[in-house]
Amino acid sequence: MHAINWPDAYTPGTTDNFVSNEVILPNLTAQAIWPCLADTAHWMSYYDNVSDIRFHDSDASQLCAGSRFRFTTFSFPVEAEVTEFVPPEGDQPGRLAWRGWVEGDASSALDVLHAWLIENLPGGRVRILTQESQNGAPARQLATTLPNPMLNAHQAWLDGLARYARRQQKS
Repeated sequence: MHAINWPDAYTPGTTDNFVSNEVILPNLTAQAIWPCLADTAHWMSYYDNVSDIRFHDSDASQLCAGSRFRFTTFSFPVEAEVTEFVPPEGDQPGRLAWRGWVEGDASSALDVLHAWLIENLPGGRVRILTQESQNGAPARQLATTLPNPMLNAHQAWLDGLARYARRQQKS
């Protein structure tokens, strides 16, 4: 199985908080899941911890390499820029990553990299992996909260994405 491509500044184990979530599902493909993730117009249909999604330079909702957008999650207004965008093709997994940040002072600034990997596996299975590496005081606080709210929220995002993609596939 493939792994997330991490820039040095976000290497898991060197940041203030890191979460990893994945599901492996039968009878679903990376090609069916990708449009549900890459088009932010779908997000609020399956993930209730995101709102106010806006792109800086267009009215579009489709992510692509270099896209600048903003959204609200965990009550944080996050600015974001897509740093990796590779749709799944053949045996190659889909890869999506964005750097997100919240401006502020030492107690409120946040810098994250949120990455997704969607890959087809043998036997008609698909793997959806999402990981996020975070730096900043809010990240340190999240890391000590049990259960970790990021871990639970990202699992809800994964599960919602999978259910939504299945419904879209049947339509």
